[in-house]
This record gives sequence, C-alpha cells and structure tokens, in this order.
Amino acid sequence: MPRCQLGVSLRTRSEMVSEAHSAKMENFSCRSCSDASGELVLDLGEQPLSNNLPFPGDLDRPEPRFPLRLVVCTGCWLLQITDLVPPVKLFSEYVYFSSYSDAWVKHTAECASRYRDEFAPGYVVEIASNDGCLLRHFAEADIPHLGIEPAGNVAAVANENGVHTRVDFFTENLARELAEERPADLILANNVFAHVPDINDFVAGLKALLAPEGSAILEFPHATEMISQGEFDTIYHEHVFYFTLTALEPIFARHGLRITRVERTPLHGGSLRLFVRREKHESDVSVAALISEEKELGVTSASFYHALAGKAACTRDSLREQVDALRAQGQTLAAYGAAAKGAVLLNYCGLNNNQIDFVSDRNPHKQGRLMPGVRVPIVPATELAARRPDVALLLAWNFAEEIIAQQAAYRESGGRFLVPLPEMRMV
Repeated sequence: MPRCQLGVSLRTRSEMVSEAHSAKMENFSCRSCSDASGELVLDLGEQPLSNNLPFPGDLDRPEPRFPLRLVVCTGCWLLQITDLVPPVKLFSEYVYFSSYSDAWVKHTAECASRYRDEFAPGYVVEIASNDGCLLRHFAEADIPHLGIEPAGNVAAVANENGVHTRVDFFTENLARELAEERPADLILANNVFAHVPDINDFVAGLKALLAPEGSAILEFPHATEMISQGEFDTIYHEHVFYFTLTALEPIFARHGLRITRVERTPLHGGSLRLFVRREKHESDVSVAALISEEKELGVTSASFYHALAGKAACTRDSLREQVDALRAQGQTLAAYGAAAKGAVLLNYCGLNNNQIDFVSDRNPHKQGRLMPGVRVPIVPATELAARRPDVALLLAWNFAEEIIAQQAAYRESGGRFLVPLPEMRMV
C-alpha cells in the first residue's frame, strides 16, 4: 500500500507547509472574538459546494467554485474557514437525510432514550432537526417538541412523519420569539453548531430559548481528532468552524452559559458532546480534564494546526499513487458514499470520472445525480454488487464498519474497499 513515509519525508513536508503558512492572514477578523491574528492552516483550493449535486443535464453549465481555506485565530484558537457561502445557497434544498445511515439512526435512538430518562423534558427543541430522525422518538412518546430545519424539502418529510417542524434558520431573534410562547427544557443540536457563520448569535439564541433549569446538548466533530488523524475532508463550506473545547469555553461564558459536562463519541472520526446550562451551574471534572488534555496536545500553539497541511498532502499523494497503480493493472475502480467529505477528497486529490466509474449510495435523493466538480455518476447502493468493480474507494469512511457489513455480497464476490482515512488500508 503506497503511503507517505512517517519519518523524515513527512516531517520535512509538514515543516515546509508550516513555514509557508506561518504568515498572518491579512484582513482577518475572528468570528468569535474579533481578534485580527489569524494564520492559514490549510488551503484546499477552489471547491464546488459539496452537497450541491448536479444532474447529468447540467454538464454544459458552469459549476460554481469557492475558495476553501482554513485559518486558526491565534487570539482564541478557534479554527474557521475564511470564505463564506450564503446559507440559503447551502441549505434551502438539501440532499442529506439522517435516516439513511443505520449507525446514525441507532445513535439517535440511544440518545433520545437516555435524554428522556435523564432530563424528563416537558418541551424539546431540536436545531437543524433534518428529517426528524432524533426528534421522532420524543414525538412518539407524546413529548411536546419543535424541530427547526432550514431545508424545506427535508422538513416536509419530518412533518409528514409526525414531527412538528418549522422551516427556518435558528437565530437569537427566532429564539426570543419562541421563548415568549414556551422556553425549552431541552435543546438538541447535533452536527449543526459548526455550520452557523454567526457563532455569537447562535449561542445567544441558546441562552434566550433555554428555560432557567434547562439544558442544551450539542454534538460535533472534535478538531483535535481531525488534526491528529489528518481528516482534512471534514473541511467543507458548510462547516464554518472546527471546535476544540479550549476555543469554545470563552464563547459560552461570554453569553452567560457554562459547559457543565463533556463526553466523547466515536462518530465522524471522533466527536464531542457538550452539556450546556446557565452560568449559575458548575462544571464537572470532565471539562477541566479535556481542556488540560488539549493544551498538552498543543492546541494553543500554531504548529499543532499547521501539521494538517502536510498530512493532507501525504494522503493526496498516496491515494493518487494507489489509484494509478490499480488502473495500470487493469483493475476497475468505483466508490461508495456520495458524502460531502467524499466530494472534498475527490476534488482535492484530482480524482474524477476518468478514474472512478461511479459512486454508490443508499440515499435515493442523491441517486441519478453527479458528484460535484468531478462529475462521477451516483447510482443506487445495490449497483456495487451488481457491477462488481475490483475496488471501491470508501468515501464515507467514518461509517466504514456499517458500510462494509452492508456490502457483504460485494466483498464475497471478490470486491475490496480502499479506505483512505484516517490511515489508508485495503479491506
């Protein structure tokens, strides 16, 4: 398996990238603390919107691309992208539906059961509730609830399934409007916190909507895992921020909230679950312990973040070398998982429909479309076993175990999966 050398060559590359990126970013203003000190961490070039999947009839139309650059604020150590795309372009129509991932469905069922027992909420609000995958468990238990979902096509599915959903973006103004009718005993926000450009408005909204003794629970990928494991494909235009607990604590404190507990989950390559309450409540030992661990890793040093560029380049070179070798041997190559991270990986690595014959995916809302930028056709998941390519590049590697189990027939026919991250392997 081709791979970058983990010794001198990788260290040299990381050092070169670090030196190239060590200059301060001009015209930078942190979206959290407004500090002007920002350093470029990784430039992924101009990328298409990773969840805007064109149709075959769009081939003759130009596909918009936007710069995708990651910067760390050296004032508060918050990772953020520099170039924003208006949210209406990203979320008005959305092709990601939570219910098509078995692992996520299982996760939401476990969370709902736990939260009902632990908090006994009288009223639950979920921000970015998608198709109601999580909130439906509260609806089925006759617990008053509200989902807030900006994508009208996704919210329609939730409403059809009995989950009361409002089509809107969550803001402080909306939170105050909702709180006048009824404050929330429990606010849930899974994999949305990183998406909101105005992070101070979002946190102020949590404070405005939260009942005096209420709790907010937020889940999102942990930036230290992303950096340490070289998970550069987690970076795309929808993800404005990449969080460490160190960078988050002052944001909540600024708005009269406190992180009272933190837990780690294995989802999405390593995530955090934050429990947030009003500032009168105390934090338990988990918060101080993780902040101490992060600082030992070096999250308050720019060099920790600059290592990501070298790791991304290493993965790109190794993957292209492996794909070229497979094609030279006459082997056929497809991919699995039309995920946003897959679009970033393919575009950054320069892999397109010349190397990848098709991408299989379970989500019917993606089937019949094309991967953005690289124009690889997306087909049903059943096509993987039916067409039997020699190798399938696993783009949704964060659900590798689930997908490999689902595709037992493909593997039994001799097919193999090439998993690109966090360490490249063939299974």
